[in-house]
Amino acid sequence: MADAKQKAAAKAAKSENRAAKRSKFSQSWRQFWQAFNLQRKQDKKLIPLMLLAILGLGLVFFLIGLLFNGQWLMLSIGMTVGLALAMYIFSSRLQSSMYDRMGDTPGAAGWTLENMRNTVGVVWHTKTAVAANTQMDTVHRVVGNPGIVLVGEGAPHRVKPMMAQVRKKLNRLAGDIPVYEILVGEGEDQVTLKKLQRTMLKFPRNYKKNDVYSINAKIEAMDRIGSTAPGAGMPKGPMPKGANMAGMNRRMKRANKRKGGAE
Repeated sequence: MADAKQKAAAKAAKSENRAAKRSKFSQSWRQFWQAFNLQRKQDKKLIPLMLLAILGLGLVFFLIGLLFNGQWLMLSIGMTVGLALAMYIFSSRLQSSMYDRMGDTPGAAGWTLENMRNTVGVVWHTKTAVAANTQMDTVHRVVGNPGIVLVGEGAPHRVKPMMAQVRKKLNRLAGDIPVYEILVGEGEDQVTLKKLQRTMLKFPRNYKKNDVYSINAKIEAMDRIGSTAPGAGMPKGPMPKGANMAGMNRRMKRANKRKGGAE
């Protein structure tokens, strides 16, 4: 009886797993098809380029196969390689058009950094908006193989002082870990949004993958300590005359109790 129940449970679990995989595949396919239709309507060169990749490589491989009477096998291989190239073309042109649409939209650099893919031996840990102001200028922090990369977006005359403050804090917390800076924009000494990932990959790989994890964990731990340090929530600058310190202390205690209860 118990064996029958276990078999039934295992069968049900397998069915649920298959249904989940089918649902995930169906959702991914719908997203791909929607993205493809949107892109082809805006990009008239997309379909010709994709067809050229598939048919062109198919023809090249077919002709090579004629040399040893294996043209049909080589044709199938060429079509497969061409399809992979066509998908790469679609992905690249889709990404490029997305960057064009985002333009100078606040947060575009943060979105780009969050969507950077880890590759073999290369890993990135992104924390967006480690510093920001009311004008929507922001500084993002990325911990990776080069060390630490600060990426600023916004007006240079406002972003540069913010980056300098973040760098000073990191030098105090992270010691001798290299800190690089990138300013995103279209001006001189700035990096365009399209070239941001490429620029990140050009930095030297000073640390291995496992080292990056430990560095990021250390910095995030320091972030948490800093955010919970005594007086972290106190306003900076001189205390106004006539300020009631006892009242402020009571309000801070009540806020801490509410925070503790919520946790």
